[in-house]
Amino acid sequence: MKVHLIAACGVGMSGLATLLRAAGHEVTGSDENVYPPASTLLETLGVTVHQGFDPARLEGVDLVVCGNAVPRTNPEAAAAHARELPTMSFPQAVAELFLPGRRSFVVAGTHGKTTSASMLAFVLQRCGRDPGWLIGGAPLDLGANAAIGGGEIFVIEGDEYDSAWFDKGPKFLHYRPAAVLLGAVEFDHADIYRDLEAVKQAFRRLLALVPAAGALAVCGDFPHALGVVAAAGGHARVRQYGLGTDNPWRITDLADDGDRTRALVRERGRVVAELVLRVPGAINARNALGVLLLAEEAGLGLGEAAEALAEFRGVARRQQLVADIRGVTVIDDFAHHPTAVAGTIAALRLRYPGRRLRAVFEPRSNTSRRRVFQQQFADALATADEAVLAGVFSKPNDPIPPEERLSPETIAAEVRSRGIPARMIVGVPAICDYLVASAVPGDVIVIMSNGAFGGLPALVAEGLAA
Repeated sequence: MKVHLIAACGVGMSGLATLLRAAGHEVTGSDENVYPPASTLLETLGVTVHQGFDPARLEGVDLVVCGNAVPRTNPEAAAAHARELPTMSFPQAVAELFLPGRRSFVVAGTHGKTTSASMLAFVLQRCGRDPGWLIGGAPLDLGANAAIGGGEIFVIEGDEYDSAWFDKGPKFLHYRPAAVLLGAVEFDHADIYRDLEAVKQAFRRLLALVPAAGALAVCGDFPHALGVVAAAGGHARVRQYGLGTDNPWRITDLADDGDRTRALVRERGRVVAELVLRVPGAINARNALGVLLLAEEAGLGLGEAAEALAEFRGVARRQQLVADIRGVTVIDDFAHHPTAVAGTIAALRLRYPGRRLRAVFEPRSNTSRRRVFQQQFADALATADEAVLAGVFSKPNDPIPPEERLSPETIAAEVRSRGIPARMIVGVPAICDYLVASAVPGDVIVIMSNGAFGGLPALVAEGLAA
């Protein structure tokens, strides 16, 4: 079959291309901007990706797959519709082509799903289960963000964002879950969800798809996640985990020796496993506990799964060490929600105690660019020793009226009012110059954005090395 991908360079679509090529299909693609690392990956797979869009590329195509940012007016999408070519959204294609006959383990939630899905696929692979997987990030240990695998389980990151212009429901509604790992449920994606209730409704719809005999692990540290599970009801095996004392499955005795995170796993007070993790902080220990519970559903013992997790190196851009230069540590992180920002800062506090922690944040996601979480971002950034805010990222396809736009200046002023140095700096070159010029040995600089941020982490590392 010949498959054409419109907007082929997205992380999900490039993962789909990996699966399609592994299954023996011919794949072509197009995108508005064709650039590494996606373009390099696709070239390695033998996928020809064209810059821009041209209906002529649909000649001989059996299936068209549209990314969720593709409008109906896209020249190729419009031509596919006019020619009545079979057309699917990305999650539809995954479900129809790669999930039949598999046990789909869906990892969902507002935060942590990329790391947790990567952990789960890694554990199952290391323990000989030969899983398939599709993950919306770049796991450092798995070699690719997607693989067909030969075992019964397919691990898939369940994204609550919408699917395509003709398929407006959340992606995860396509994924036929046999088991779900549900982390945080909080308000996000303000461009498509009107309020928290709409977000909760999406997750309730996901849980309604889990068979009565299916498995569900839910993070009890997030009240809305518990509420979603309670409203869904009817599941035979629900296990609640987290850090809080109300969770039957808990992380306790958390410590960090500067190289490894160590913790105990307790079931109703009884120690049932020990965790030793390369990835830092409570956020990752909690992710790991959820993964252990789903690994048990795959037939693994807790000790076996925990032993495999000790080798897990993480995911690109999730508390990722970029450089240690002249006593200054540079970290790249994907955090773009205040809960994730606070969690990342707390994790790095534990990993690097006694050092000056400088938090750099770019409001880039569709929610963080809006004023929805202005106070919460101030609260999160005030837990660092210094905060540096970039200007709000501009998106021509999603203009935000000034009265609805996040104000980095106001956040910086609020952080300063709490005695923490903070400033807003316009432009990546100016931010880089400031960070390099003001760096002193012992600094930990964490740079947070859900986008490229102009390559700032690498630029800071280069500046420090000069």
